[in-house]
Amino acid sequence: MGTVFSFDVRGGEPAAVRAALEEAVAQLHRVDEVFSTYREDSQISRLARGEVTVEECDPQVAEVLELGAEAERLSDGWFSTRYEGRLDPTGIVKGWAAERAALHLAAAGASGVSVNGGGDVQLCGVPGPHRPWRVGVSDPLRPGALAAVVSAAGVDELAVATSGTAERGAHIVDPRTGKSAVTDLVAVTVVGPRLTWADAWATAAFAMGSRAGLDWLESLPDVEALLITAGNEVRCTGGLAQRLG
Repeated sequence: MGTVFSFDVRGGEPAAVRAALEEAVAQLHRVDEVFSTYREDSQISRLARGEVTVEECDPQVAEVLELGAEAERLSDGWFSTRYEGRLDPTGIVKGWAAERAALHLAAAGASGVSVNGGGDVQLCGVPGPHRPWRVGVSDPLRPGALAAVVSAAGVDELAVATSGTAERGAHIVDPRTGKSAVTDLVAVTVVGPRLTWADAWATAAFAMGSRAGLDWLESLPDVEALLITAGNEVRCTGGLAQRLG
């Protein structure tokens, strides 16, 4: 998927957790084989060229495309699984894959799981007694500094996803123009229970811009967000303060 995944796994029966970790890593490699838009022989590339149908692909393809369609509907078209007119579910695959990996490890008995896929994180359980997971959010305007620290205190599952231009430049597309999204934002960080949606919502909100993006994020249940503009203005949803610490 063109990025690095890392795992922090605590507790559980060692043999069972190690087996689950190996399975989770294998699943990520399989996801890359199926969904990579850089591989001409991947199922998603062949599907985009019309060489196979969805029914002929791995069942994961239909699942991801359904999630993408739901994200497009809920964002009023600001999230899309198409790029330059071509099928490209990249914007939802990474978060979905990292979430699945974390839940797989939790189901295997791990008491605490953190899966980081290119800076987007799915958390389950706790890293230790009376100690919640905490995730630092990079400051896009000050390399090496943090804009905030998100705490998973009080919840069993939490995801943190960021979309912006600091790491990869202008790579987010405005689905309505097909060109790079030109907004006043440099980063949007979304906090919610599941990474599939947090990742998609961060991308959609960035394309909307700070005002429309913040209003839309405020309307979503169980979602908080931090938006940073190019002018170093910080905007956040009303309940974000409860997740900082």
